[in-house]
Amino acid sequence: MTYRIDDIMQLCCEVSASKQMKAAVKSSLKGAGAAGGGAFVGGLLAGPPGIAVGGALGGLLGCWMTSGQFKPVPQIIMELPPEQQQKLYSDVMAVLGTLDWMDVGKLIALVKGSAAMQQQVVAAIHGYVTKELRAEVRYED
Repeated sequence: MTYRIDDIMQLCCEVSASKQMKAAVKSSLKGAGAAGGGAFVGGLLAGPPGIAVGGALGGLLGCWMTSGQFKPVPQIIMELPPEQQQKLYSDVMAVLGTLDWMDVGKLIALVKGSAAMQQQVVAAIHGYVTKELRAEVRYED
């Protein structure tokens, strides 16, 4: 069974790479730290009004720090822990149904040979990344 999961992960990497999928996982802890730090410094420098101003400026800084950090989806897929790989495997297998393959090369050829199937696999990957990883997906051209 593990080899089938590995095959599906390679398929997902291949398909997402061909569509140039990138994802940004929101780093809310960094943003919260910047907002809190800004409020703290503002409070030290200007008292209660400084807390409000520092929090707002820190929030803007946190937003800037965490925006635009897109990673290629194939890289994200290869870094998934086994339980998350299992979930992605299940999502993609729901699309592939009873498709039979002997090796990963044959699987990739079968999926890439069918535009409809390839689009369904892309949709499954996109859905997984947005729902499970809570990431924003972008397609580069």
